Amino acid sequence: MAAPLRIGTQGWNYNAWLGPFFPYGTRSTDFLPVYARAFDTVEVDATFYAVPTSASVKSWVDRTPSNFLFALKMPQAITHEARLRDGTGATEEFFARAREFGPKLGPILVQLGPDFGPAELPALVEFLPRLPRDLKIAIEFRQRGWVTDGVLALLREHNIALALVDGPWMPRRWALKLAEKPTADFVYIRWMGPNRNLVDHSRIQVDRSRELAQWRDGMVGLLERNTAVYAYMSNYFAGHAPRSARDIQDLLGVPTVDPDSLGEQMQLF
Repeated sequence: MAAPLRIGTQGWNYNAWLGPFFPYGTRSTDFLPVYARAFDTVEVDATFYAVPTSASVKSWVDRTPSNFLFALKMPQAITHEARLRDGTGATEEFFARAREFGPKLGPILVQLGPDFGPAELPALVEFLPRLPRDLKIAIEFRQRGWVTDGVLALLREHNIALALVDGPWMPRRWALKLAEKPTADFVYIRWMGPNRNLVDHSRIQVDRSRELAQWRDGMVGLLERNTAVYAYMSNYFAGHAPRSARDIQDLLGVPTVDPDSLGEQMQLF
C-alpha cells in the first residue's frame, strides 16, 4: 500500500478516555501529546466553533511529532451561519490561520448543516472557486439530495473530496460505492455511527466488526489505486473511538499502539 493512509479520531480532549486510553493521572493539557503517541492524525473539532489563535496553533504544533497531521473543520460561522456566503473575510482569515500549521496541516473539512439543502447549490457554486487549490479540502453534505452526478462533477472540477460518512444521512453501502470513484486525489472518511445514543465514551458498547470489515475492503481498494485516505473515528460509532480506530488499523495491517504502553511512556514524559 503505497498511498498515504492516516487513521485517527474526531477530537482528543475527552475525560472519558482516562483509564481506557489515557493513563490515569494524565493532565488534560497533556492529552494531545499522549494521543499523538498512538495516532498520527486527528480531526480538530475546536476549529468548528472559532478560528484558533496563533498561540493555539503553535501549541498544538509544538506538542506533536513532526509527522503528525491536523485535519481542521471549517468554522460554523462560515458553513452554518453565513451558509457559504461569507462577506466578512472569515474564510480568508481561517485559511491564513490554517497555513500556520505548516507541514502538519492535513485536510480541511467543510461540514454543511443538516438544513443546507440542494436548493442552495448557487452558494456552493460561488464558494468552491474561492477555495485554495493547493490545500486538501473535503465537503460533507448532510442531505442525500446533494449526491448527484452534477454535484460530483463539480467537486471533481475543483479537486474537492466528497466526505464519505458512515452515518444516517449516507448509508454505508452508498458511501463505499462512491469511494470507487473519488472526486479528488484523496478520500476523507468519517465514521459517525447511526445515532448519538452512546453517551458513555469509555468503552465499546456495540459490535461494529462487520461494518469495519466492509470499510477495510473499500479502503484497501483505494490504497491499491494509489488514493490517499484520511479517516476519523467518532465516539458515537461504537462507544470508544480509540479502540475502534485501532480495530480498523488491525484490519488494515497498520501497527497499533497499546494504551498500556502509553502509561509506560508517561514515566519519561
